[in-house]
Amino acid sequence: MLETVILGMLALRPLSGYDLGKWMDGPGRFIGYRVTLPQVYRTLAKMGERGLVAFQVDPREGKPDAKIYTLTTAGKAALLEWAHSPYEPAPRPMDPDFMLRFLLGGMFGRDIAVEVLRAELDYRREQVRNPTRVGELSAAFAPIDEVDPQWAAQVLAAGHEQGRASTAAYIGWLEVTLADFENR
Repeated sequence: MLETVILGMLALRPLSGYDLGKWMDGPGRFIGYRVTLPQVYRTLAKMGERGLVAFQVDPREGKPDAKIYTLTTAGKAALLEWAHSPYEPAPRPMDPDFMLRFLLGGMFGRDIAVEVLRAELDYRREQVRNPTRVGELSAAFAPIDEVDPQWAAQVLAAGHEQGRASTAAYIGWLEVTLADFENR
């Protein structure tokens, strides 16, 4: 996944490893995928060995020189292949793979963005059509002595309702965004 993020960001502009790490701690944190700067540098080195990225050294006065990375032809091809590959939603709503597909795949055109949104929306609608039966789960509790089964059932029900409310809001966002993109 980190390779895909790096390829996608380099499709927008050349960046140093530090800039990539800074982006992932800033605006990129909403993708839902956390990494450390050493992970970024290791991944860039591996991608360079595989011919997906190249770099030029940018001399910095009074600071260490920076490597500024760009996509190679192979890197562009790998990113485009990924962007055009079928998207399969994950069981977990708001999975980082969706946001990656939407942001980094969708930047290659309206059709890709709409296809990803539609697949995610259809999957989430089907999920809410077949809700989890929390009562059945809590009826089968056989807890240890320190757990009050009625209280545990209440906590589980509250958590479940938060998930349902979150999913409903997420579906609303998907619907509005899909309608907006389809009408452009």
